[in-house]
Amino acid sequence: MLNEEQRRQLLKLARTSIESVLGGRSPALSEGDYDETLRRPAGAFVTLRTKQGDLRGCIGSIRAVEPLIKAVVSSAVSAAFRDPRFFPVGAEEMRELELEISVMGPIEPVRNVEEIEVGRDGLIISRGRFAGLLLPQVATEYGWDRETFLDQTCVKAGLAPGSWRSGEARIEKFSAEVFGE
Repeated sequence: MLNEEQRRQLLKLARTSIESVLGGRSPALSEGDYDETLRRPAGAFVTLRTKQGDLRGCIGSIRAVEPLIKAVVSSAVSAAFRDPRFFPVGAEEMRELELEISVMGPIEPVRNVEEIEVGRDGLIISRGRFAGLLLPQVATEYGWDRETFLDQTCVKAGLAPGSWRSGEARIEKFSAEVFGE
C-alpha cells in the first residue's frame, strides 16, 4: 500500500511527464528523488478522464518489469499520446484532464469464476492471440455483475461475449491500488 505522499508524487510525476512531452522535452526522472517503495518493480496503468468523466486515454503495463516510477512515466505518456482509440492529447486539454493511477497487484489464474469479486478484482481473458484486460474499477463504474464483467472482458479481447465459458479461454485476476487527482 502506498501512503498519501507516495500517491501524490506518482500523480505529479504522471502529469509532469505528459506536460514535458507537450513542451517538446523528454520526461525527466531522477530515481534518487523517490523512496525504495516507488523504485520497486510494479505494473501500472494511467487513466486520463475529462472533468465530465469521459475516458480520454488508458494504457499501462500489467507485469512488474520496471520500477514503479518508470512504469508510471511510460504509461502516462502512452495514455496521452499512444492510445489508438483517441487523438493525442493537446496542451490546451491538460487543465481539463484528471489522472488516475492503478498500481497492479500480482496476477493469479482463476480456477472457478466464483472466486472473482467485482470491485476488488481486475480481469485478463486470453485465447490464442486474443487478450483483453479490464481494471477492477471498470465493473463498478458501469454497475456490472460478475458475468457481465467476464463478457465485457471477452469483448475487450476481441472475443464473443460468453467465450470465457468455453474452457479454451484463460482467465486471470489481479488487484490494483487505484487513486487519482
